[in-house]
Amino acid sequence: MGSKIAKIFLDDAGSFLGRGKGCLIVKDRKGKVEEYPLFENKIGEVQIKIGNSVSSGALATCAFWEIDVLILTQRGHPVAVLKSLDDDSHVKRVCQCEAVKNCKAVEIAKKLIV
Repeated sequence: MGSKIAKIFLDDAGSFLGRGKGCLIVKDRKGKVEEYPLFENKIGEVQIKIGNSVSSGALATCAFWEIDVLILTQRGHPVAVLKSLDDDSHVKRVCQCEAVKNCKAVEIAKKLIV
């Protein structure tokens, strides 16, 4: 399997992300349609700025194919991320945050210094 290198950007307001047979479909407000085949497994991320539309089927397809979906403000600041339930990359970050909350990280750091 090759690396996931392609990104889909919905930058201009009025674009739509949907799904077709074996692909994701992007339609812009002028009617131009682009297809992104899923079976090539090259789509790594979808970035959607506010002002665009996405079908729930396209979101489910992204989750199934482990394609991250990043929601951005109009100025391009990220506000949300949709990841597959099978993606456990966030688990380490949660453990780190929990260690800081219950002071275990401080205890470990003190022991390392001593």
